[in-house]
Amino acid sequence: MELRKQHDNRNLAPDIPDDWFVPKAKDQDAAEAVVRPSLSYWQDAWRRLLKNKLAMAGLFFLIALAFMAIFGPMISPHNVSEQSLANQNLPPSSKYWFGTDELGRDVFARTWYGARISLFVGIVAAMIDFAIGVIYGGIAGYKGGRTDNAMMRVVEILYGLPYLLVVILISVVMGPGLFTIIFALSVTGWVGMARIVRGQVLQIKNYEFVLASKTFGTKTSRIIKKNLLPNTMGPIIVQMTLTVPSAIFAEAFLSFLGLGIQPPFASWGSMANDGLSTILSGHWWRLFFPAFFISLTMFSFNVLGDGLQDALDPKLRR
Repeated sequence: MELRKQHDNRNLAPDIPDDWFVPKAKDQDAAEAVVRPSLSYWQDAWRRLLKNKLAMAGLFFLIALAFMAIFGPMISPHNVSEQSLANQNLPPSSKYWFGTDELGRDVFARTWYGARISLFVGIVAAMIDFAIGVIYGGIAGYKGGRTDNAMMRVVEILYGLPYLLVVILISVVMGPGLFTIIFALSVTGWVGMARIVRGQVLQIKNYEFVLASKTFGTKTSRIIKKNLLPNTMGPIIVQMTLTVPSAIFAEAFLSFLGLGIQPPFASWGSMANDGLSTILSGHWWRLFFPAFFISLTMFSFNVLGDGLQDALDPKLRR
């Protein structure tokens, strides 16, 4: 039947070329695009993130960094706390890949051991900020009114306090240590997350699907969990990727000042502090490697955060 229609059309229009009735390649591509299976929000975000080469480079570096933080001290032929005064302050070589420090300890092993401490502090602090900020900001944004005003006044007070000054004061009062740093970073670190979540919830709570849930008598906790939080995960994920490097830098800064990780444990900040005192003596490797990995880690998190912000932006979705 279809062939007969085409034959009749050709007889009615003899001057039209024969290939006019053959579908063009461009038309075929357009037809395939129409019938192509649609991507979900997260699939489309991942596709766009893959196209961002700088963000993917940052992601691959962070994966490699996490791998080396776990297995790096095991790869080194020297123990992280092994001391050899006969081999102190040796430059990088085939025996000591990153050189040695003033006690003859392997800088390579200590660098990756310090990566464990720095990443642990950054990730745990980000998770605490996520838990407190999402709950606090979600309740404030959903309740609104006087509840929102009262809760946000607390946030504004904490937000006005100098972040590093508060962290330093808490570290001085409680004494230096790993969990002291995490606690100090979490006291005011959740404020930024709470502000972002609150703003998103204020916008989304007036959407039709949320109003429909309220109409059917759905509990507030379920509305927040099932309707509001999934639609705010994009900005939350971006904020977390920016919280981790901020916490890593704060830990390195405190350890550099002597208020963070204490010997015999190592972190990038304490190693940089030890290396700074010997830089004028020509022992450049002791400062270079921890400072290099601090800078590269913060850069990788930042470019990954920028890439995620673009990938998760619904306005850019096609």
